[in-house]
Amino acid sequence: MSTNATQGCSDASAAQSANRPLDVVCVGAAIVDVPLQPVSKDIFDNESYPLEQISMSIGGDAINESTIISRLGHKVGLMSMVGKDVVGDFILDHCRKEGIDTQGMKLREGVNTSINVGLVTADGERTFVTNRNGSLWKMGIEDVDLGLIARGRLLSLASFFNNPRLNNDALVRIFKAAKSAGMVITADMIKPRLGETFDDIAEALSYVDYFFPNCDEARLMTGEDDIECVADKILSYGVKHVVIKIGKQGVFIKGQDGQKVIVPAMKGIIAVDTIGAGDNFASGFITGLLEGKSLVECGEYGNVAASLAITSIGATTGVKSRDLFDRQLARYKQQYA
Repeated sequence: MSTNATQGCSDASAAQSANRPLDVVCVGAAIVDVPLQPVSKDIFDNESYPLEQISMSIGGDAINESTIISRLGHKVGLMSMVGKDVVGDFILDHCRKEGIDTQGMKLREGVNTSINVGLVTADGERTFVTNRNGSLWKMGIEDVDLGLIARGRLLSLASFFNNPRLNNDALVRIFKAAKSAGMVITADMIKPRLGETFDDIAEALSYVDYFFPNCDEARLMTGEDDIECVADKILSYGVKHVVIKIGKQGVFIKGQDGQKVIVPAMKGIIAVDTIGAGDNFASGFITGLLEGKSLVECGEYGNVAASLAITSIGATTGVKSRDLFDRQLARYKQQYA
């Protein structure tokens, strides 16, 4: 496979990029998670279910990515919507502490900032209890200032389908604004909330340079089982590179040129909590793109960030600093030397 992961980045003129105040603009959800861990399936058979700790933590794909990319040394702007409430204030305070630009944040009266309760099993698997009337569900194109998108070199749509009102037409408007400014576009996804298919977002997908589904999501959406057939189906929508997370095996990458590679996962990792693992992978991969790394190296960056994420409770508690990330990356390199 081609060693240059950043052909899209190099397509933007150096002068254009040099004058931009941000490296990345992240679009998507900014909410609060309340992880409950560990819980078992018999939780409702108990009148009381004591846990060691219950606390609020930052959650939502876009703010997770923004936090990790900022800690890894890059300038990030968050574009999301929250309510004018205590939870919204908590999110904005987090952004200030982490050095995340909030010029693109929309605060709306009469909207409750979304809170997700995450039920996490002892082996790290999880499910979410969500509020269908919160900011996550109400964010739409009217909450995205298209004039602010071109402030970065790269646009990250943190997840297709996570904000249901950001449909194909809305995303095409956002992506056109990014491409007119010469930006690279990355995107992740979640399983659709409303039964959407890839055909429903076909035009939007055609703008994406790097797409990060996990294997379960990708198989569900394509109807294929073989991972290469899954990749080919996604590439048929015009995605430039598909980057499929394949769990403990690592990540499978294939581009429009037909070249492919598996980048192995880090060895010896015991998962404590998988909340935010995909967001951390995307953050690591994007960091590699920004730093001009090869596709394989970008995959390694993603795997290393994810390996740190799943060893602690909460989506943004694992990658605490660039120094910690670099030390983990060095250990990863030694494993495959």
